[in-house]
Amino acid sequence: MSTNKLLLVFFCFCVGLVASAQSARIKGIILDKNNQPVDNVNVFCLGKTTQSNTNGFFDLAVPANQKLVVVFTHVSLKKTTVSIVLKSNEDYEFNLVMNDHEEQMGEVIVIAKNKKRVQGITTIEPEVIRKIPGANAGIENILKTLPGVNSNNELSTQYAVRGGNYDENLVYVNEIEVYRPFLIRSGQQEGLSFTNTDLVQNIDFSAGGFQAKFGDKLSSVLDITYRKPVKFGANLEASFLGGSLSVDAVSKNKKWSAVTGVRYRNNSLLVKSQETQTNFTPTFADIQTNINYQASAKWQWSFLGNISQNKYQYQPLTRQTNFGTIDNPMALSIYYEGQEKDKYNTYFGAIKTTFKASSNFTLKFIGSVFHTLEQEHFDVFAQYRLGEVDANIGSDTYGDVSFTRGIGSQLNHARNDLDALIINTEVKGFHDWKENQFEWGVKYTRESIRDRIVEWEVIDSAGFSINPPIVILPKNDQPYISYTGPLVPYQNVRATNFNTINRFSGYAQWSRKGNLGSSEVWYNAGVRMHNWEVSGDNVMGKSQVTFSPRAQFAIKPNWEKDMVFRISGGLYHQPPFYRELRDADGVVQPNVKAQQSIHFVLSNDYSFKMWNRPFKLVSELYYKSLADVNTYTIDNVRIRYAANNNAKGYAQGLDVRLNGEFVPGTESWFSFGYLKTEENSNNKGYIARPTDQRLKFGLLFQDFMPNIPSVKIYLNLVYNTGLPGGSPSYADPYLYQNRLRDYRRADVGFSKVLIDNGTGNSNWFKSFKELAIGLEIFNLFDNQNAITNTWVRDVYSKNQYAIPNYMTTRVFNIKLSAKL
Repeated sequence: MSTNKLLLVFFCFCVGLVASAQSARIKGIILDKNNQPVDNVNVFCLGKTTQSNTNGFFDLAVPANQKLVVVFTHVSLKKTTVSIVLKSNEDYEFNLVMNDHEEQMGEVIVIAKNKKRVQGITTIEPEVIRKIPGANAGIENILKTLPGVNSNNELSTQYAVRGGNYDENLVYVNEIEVYRPFLIRSGQQEGLSFTNTDLVQNIDFSAGGFQAKFGDKLSSVLDITYRKPVKFGANLEASFLGGSLSVDAVSKNKKWSAVTGVRYRNNSLLVKSQETQTNFTPTFADIQTNINYQASAKWQWSFLGNISQNKYQYQPLTRQTNFGTIDNPMALSIYYEGQEKDKYNTYFGAIKTTFKASSNFTLKFIGSVFHTLEQEHFDVFAQYRLGEVDANIGSDTYGDVSFTRGIGSQLNHARNDLDALIINTEVKGFHDWKENQFEWGVKYTRESIRDRIVEWEVIDSAGFSINPPIVILPKNDQPYISYTGPLVPYQNVRATNFNTINRFSGYAQWSRKGNLGSSEVWYNAGVRMHNWEVSGDNVMGKSQVTFSPRAQFAIKPNWEKDMVFRISGGLYHQPPFYRELRDADGVVQPNVKAQQSIHFVLSNDYSFKMWNRPFKLVSELYYKSLADVNTYTIDNVRIRYAANNNAKGYAQGLDVRLNGEFVPGTESWFSFGYLKTEENSNNKGYIARPTDQRLKFGLLFQDFMPNIPSVKIYLNLVYNTGLPGGSPSYADPYLYQNRLRDYRRADVGFSKVLIDNGTGNSNWFKSFKELAIGLEIFNLFDNQNAITNTWVRDVYSKNQYAIPNYMTTRVFNIKLSAKL
């Protein structure tokens, strides 16, 4: 039996098994009627007891997946009870006000995490992110299983949402916008995502139609909150791909708390599985901390800091790619000289303070600094040989190249350096008035960019230099007629840019919950404003302003079935970031306008029970009308813009996601997405945009072995139809429409829990809350997924062959994780 079949049988055997439930935790702060902390409150549930400390804080472990009654008692205050149902590993925060005159009784059911459903926000459990396997595990790895989110590169943390590109997604950590490196051109250069999953408490994601409080991008919002630890703890993870360590620390008086994480990543295992044989010595490392200080009941401070150093040293050696058909097999052999040395050093720091002026009014002040120093230096000389393969099974040279159809060479050179400093200051306000909530914010951003681009490519075919088709040169009919014109690189980009961008932005929005007859309704309406101006050496752009009104309306009919209907949308603008100002020649165009999009999203959220377990089906129908489009091309993950706003376009589609407890105590989901996005440049007609990925299927599944519940199985499966791309350089997209292969990938993980909740036999092992060892198989079925094409010329027929550049093959990884 083949390896693929053995893996499929083993996988199907494991996935069909059933699991058992675990524990959960309830925590919070207890206050009296004067909003003062109450200590020595007894918290009791099923024989387990704890007490609140001097700051009113309590923490109690409780069983999961059953209805519980938690009782709060105090010698001078009335007893309070709450009924609650929590998921396994649920970490639920319940803050209580105890009264000295009357008892309080209530019920809280937290099963489906549905508090964001009326806003159209998807909430993802942090535990799911930490356990699900992926070549680049993390939040982005899970996002790629959601409908409407696409990526054909498992080595990259970048993703496209509903027809947008990688630059159209907002990412916030603790309400602070974070940024990615600028010069990345391939996924294997990226290293680590900014977000450290070991520090995460909450993840919210919106794929469109989001509220005005979120910033000025066209596609999506990823809103992440880091946790505030309540006691000492530590997490450790180590594998063949690197390792991480995070530590939770809390002061004795509970006023200070900090969570700090250190990560190291080495992609050698994955990169060396590709066809190109290399000497690859990367170092991706960072340290990140989130420090919180509770100065008083009204005033809180926090600091978020990150230092990241990515060193990418890449020395390709050889490559052979077989392609063609059974009747006409061919092969491309390449021998390399030279190397690539890239460095990306980023420094990030942010201070946030929250002042609760009253029970109805809160102010937040946020300041952040982001500094990145990047260099991309390489000289890589490649000599290739294109030939026919001997397909005669009885031949002594079977499988070898028997006839050469093309030879040539290629030299790529780059000396790209970038230094960017981004400073943000922001004030936010939150007001509650009767049944209304008002939010507003004002922000100033200064971006200082110092950028030098020097990169060129020379192509030689059969001893003759290939000239670029866009340059007017004397006729070149080599080897029959001698060429007397100048020799120029096939591609050549040279520019030096020193620019400053000043931005002022703000928003105001209103929310209200009410009733419409017997139905519950939610309203949200707001507007954003953004003003910016680009300046620099010999560059002075005009001041530009945009206004973006947005609104949401949700209704929950008084039906037996638990359904919520939502309509949302508005006008969304994306004022150009530095990368969008830089045209294909590397020159900054200071008056590039903001791209704009009109979102219209109609959704249905249906919560129900199946097999006596909670499930949810979310369907969204969307349409986006695009204007002032800044057209671009994508090569791997590098985006190059035309910077001329010369197009219009649209994106339309349907997203469906079914999630729930297919196995008791665990969340899994199936997702489907249909997308069509096109653009029209200079009124030439509509053609597919570079992100036009028509169909998408995603599966995230968790399971347990019934007789060995400590053995757990995790599956991450994605299928995407092919993207437009892989065209030759300088190809006119209106004359040449090509699509890459469909993207198919399955990653599976098996984990054996050795210790769970301190169940170790020895005293040393009892100090562990959890200890597990796991096996991960990336690209389970060894699918060949192509990210781009290399184009090689046949000197005899003068044809060009598209040679696919494949991503990673099947890779095995062993992982050890521990929790203290």
